[in-house]
Amino acid sequence: MDIVIFILAGLVVAVAAFIFGQTFAIKINVAKRIREAEEEAKKIREAAVNDAENLKKEKLIEVSDEWYRKRQEFDEQTKTTRAQIKSQQDQLLARERNIEQKGDLVTRKEKDILHRESQLQQKIADYEKKALELEESIRTQNAKLEQIARMTVEEAKQVLMNNLIDKAKSEAAQTIRTIKEQAEVTAKEEIRNVLMQAINRSAIDHAVEGTATAIKLPSNEMKGRIIGREGRNIRAFETMTGCEVLIDDTPQTILISGFDPIRREIARMALETLITDGRIHPGRIEDVVEKAKRDLEEQITNYGEQALFEVGVHGAHIEIVKLIGKLRYRMKYGQNLLQHSIETASVAGLLAAELGFDAQLAKRAGILHDIGYAVDRADQHHAVVGADLARKFGESTIVQQAILQHHETPAISHPISILVHAANVISKERPGAQRDSLENYVKRLTKLETLTKNFQAVKNAFAIQAGREIRVLVDYNQLDDGKAIQLADDLAHKIESELEYPGQIKITVIREYRAVDFAK
Repeated sequence: MDIVIFILAGLVVAVAAFIFGQTFAIKINVAKRIREAEEEAKKIREAAVNDAENLKKEKLIEVSDEWYRKRQEFDEQTKTTRAQIKSQQDQLLARERNIEQKGDLVTRKEKDILHRESQLQQKIADYEKKALELEESIRTQNAKLEQIARMTVEEAKQVLMNNLIDKAKSEAAQTIRTIKEQAEVTAKEEIRNVLMQAINRSAIDHAVEGTATAIKLPSNEMKGRIIGREGRNIRAFETMTGCEVLIDDTPQTILISGFDPIRREIARMALETLITDGRIHPGRIEDVVEKAKRDLEEQITNYGEQALFEVGVHGAHIEIVKLIGKLRYRMKYGQNLLQHSIETASVAGLLAAELGFDAQLAKRAGILHDIGYAVDRADQHHAVVGADLARKFGESTIVQQAILQHHETPAISHPISILVHAANVISKERPGAQRDSLENYVKRLTKLETLTKNFQAVKNAFAIQAGREIRVLVDYNQLDDGKAIQLADDLAHKIESELEYPGQIKITVIREYRAVDFAK
């Protein structure tokens, strides 16, 4: 029993010693770990402080760089702004100098006009003085005729009347010439400024007329597919489009030929679709051609709407819009009629605005003046056809009148008609706007020379400068200077009434006297 108790006590003591040892070891280990943790924390704090210092330095450097960059940008912007301000100041100074120069020019012109008015008054006074001298000369001549010729009073009156008529015609022609020159001097500059402003603000490029359209092919093999077996594809295409397909040795190119530009455009659209699609046979060709016709109708409407929008005309009938769009595919002397109509409308509007008329009405008449070309009526002039179409679709009487008279200078008409006529001439007269065929050109020049030679006292006539000037040589003995002026005026009226021509024709009458002798 004692032994058991002794053993149990030993076990208790051993267990207590073991527990104490373990507890002591744990305390020592915990203390060690605490020291290590404190050292690690100290290192982390030092690293964090170092990282913070480094980050602070980096941020300071970045801020400094950013400030320097912003400063450079600010300096550049300031430099650019100063340069712009200086440029604007220079422009303002230049404009001020230009305005001062124009003011001086206006002052000089006013003085010049006043001077010319005084000269004109002096000439009128001289003319009246000459008239009094002429009356005195007539009385003297009457007395001499009665004494020397022993004429009756009626015979003397007839002789004097003939002399007076010739003298009056000569002096009237000279007076007309003087007045015209003075009017041209005062009005030419202003007219030139208005017309140049209108032309410059409405300049439009012009297309060149052609009867064939070239189509590019992806390969020469496509030519055989377009022709088809025994030519059935090309025959079907030509039958449905009304155009001829020309296939030759030109690599990867074929031509579509036709005088109707709308049919030619339909053929072009259809053929390009067939080439892209690759399926080419008579049934497919028929479908594609019909689709091309529908697409072209939409394009024509779009062209008409764009043209009206460009010139600022609104409220036109849908059929009028389509007619205007068709002008996109009409040419005259190489000038595209849609572009010509747009230019005519712009010029007419500018002229109307400058002269104080209704610019909108002038634009409307200008854009519609050639719609007669959009329909095929060979038996009527396009101006008459256009006026009928304008009346049919509800355009005003002024617009109808302007369309009807745009190829002539109306003697008594609405000012809008005269402006549209002038704008039409300006658009056609611009260099490069129109070109004529050789046959029509030769016929027009020959007719011009023949008409001129039919006048009395005309020895010869030569059309020069592509028919824009006719020089007339007259007999020196049959015409004096006054009658030469009258002849030029008569020729101008004759040409205006009997010939149709683009632009205007200058008539120059040359009266020359030559004295010839020989040294032997």
